[in-house]
Amino acid sequence: MKNTLLLLLFVSTISMFGQARKKADIDTKEWRYEIQCAGVGHDGTYLVKVWSYSKKGNVAIEQAKKNAVHGVIFKGFTGGDGCAAQKAMISNPNVEAEKKEFFDLFFEDGGKYMKYVSVSTDGHISAEDRKKVGKEYKVGIIVSVMKDALRKDLESAGVVRGLSTGF
Repeated sequence: MKNTLLLLLFVSTISMFGQARKKADIDTKEWRYEIQCAGVGHDGTYLVKVWSYSKKGNVAIEQAKKNAVHGVIFKGFTGGDGCAAQKAMISNPNVEAEKKEFFDLFFEDGGKYMKYVSVSTDGHISAEDRKKVGKEYKVGIIVSVMKDALRKDLESAGVVRGLSTGF
């Protein structure tokens, strides 16, 4: 009886986390986030702060990684904290729709985007970086994005034109 209750508790916990993850994926597909410079990163990287929205604060942390890479590719970010503003890698807003299959696979859970990003806050979020906004959380995470490697792989996939190609 005790083992059955433990198993039932375990299965229901996994199910609830899976539902929270699905909701977070829906939030991410809407690409609701804010991105800003968080300081100067190592050569070939950007250090950005991403503000992600989710009903579960802990889920917003994982989604911040996707949002950071998406922001570097499609939005760019404002300057500050000792760094200059950066333009998006892709200036054509239609590319995301034109290459939908590529980006769906790229941004799936555990997708290729993961090799270009790491969370710099080590999972610790200060109180001022976790805000309750209505019925959801706005969570600020500092993320490092390996922009040079990302650009190189997007160029080789034919998604981005190389910097050495003519205008």
